[in-house]
Amino acid sequence: MAKARILNIVTTECAPKDDAKFNKWYNEVHIPMLFKYKGMKKVTRYKNMDEKSVTPKYLAVYEYDNKESLAALTESPEFKAAIAEMQETMKSCSFEIKWGANYEPIQTWER
Repeated sequence: MAKARILNIVTTECAPKDDAKFNKWYNEVHIPMLFKYKGMKKVTRYKNMDEKSVTPKYLAVYEYDNKESLAALTESPEFKAAIAEMQETMKSCSFEIKWGANYEPIQTWER
């Protein structure tokens, strides 16, 4: 069994009119830019199944092997480039990061 990873979770919401544009950008530009950082091991995006929910529509889970890899992310040139590009994209695509958090594993149960 693989060792549980450190998680960085980010939730976002976008204007309904920009939904397709936002998802195309996130999948084809943002994630590939961030994924150039070698310390990032896996990224999974999720969409809230409850259309009437008050919780954010989108969730992204970024996985790292250890705390040091996550901590080094913000100083990496890959992260800085992705954030600069994101700030430009936000000018023409209405979306908002609602919240983000980092989690470390406590215990894993598996069948």
